[in-house]
Amino acid sequence: MLLALWSPKGGSGTSVLAAACALVLGRRGGARLADLDGDQPALFGLASDPPTGLVDWLDAGPEAPTDALERLTVEAAAGVALIPRGTPARPLAPVPAAEAGAALAVALRDGPVPTVVDLGLAQSPAARAVLEVADASLVVVRGCYLTLRRAVRAAPLANAAGVLHVAEPGRAIGRRDVAGVLDRPVLAEVPVRATIARAVDAGLLPTRLPDVLSRPVHEALGRLGLLGDRRGRAA
Repeated sequence: MLLALWSPKGGSGTSVLAAACALVLGRRGGARLADLDGDQPALFGLASDPPTGLVDWLDAGPEAPTDALERLTVEAAAGVALIPRGTPARPLAPVPAAEAGAALAVALRDGPVPTVVDLGLAQSPAARAVLEVADASLVVVRGCYLTLRRAVRAAPLANAAGVLHVAEPGRAIGRRDVAGVLDRPVLAEVPVRATIARAVDAGLLPTRLPDVLSRPVHEALGRLGLLGDRRGRAA
């Protein structure tokens, strides 16, 4: 199973929500987290960014061996294996990048455990190819006019299974407005709370996932039918 998260605007919380999804799935039998944005090593408190990762696999082209992904994987938390981005190199031309991205998506989708992909803004051809192959994709948005304006114009929105709404205090745009503008169901609403920021800043997200973040992630994954019991059957 392959779940992709992306956002039309930076700073929306995509990486934190992708990490939370992987942590929730990881506690139910194991999960992988593929990082095409680059912030996951810091979120999981790794001492340094791994120098090799997905960009190196993609640079090898669509014929890159699938088992090479396992050699790139590092243990990020209990039940969560991280495939880091690695150090960005010279970008591939659009067609080879898209072909390599599609091959990567198939390899991740057909893996032994569910895989969550942090696509960030999903602007590269490889990221767009991953979205095309993913079993489900979620768009992360804040209740912000500029974010919604970009989201409506974003091509990947057409295939999004739903929305994760990051709800900030004082915003005039609410859950119903987001669903109406984007014409996609809001699968969960994640409130902006200091407890989440403190967990991220202190490097405690992998070990002390705040309930205020865990609950909406459980809600979204459950509505997608991605939560199974500990033996892997659908709930």
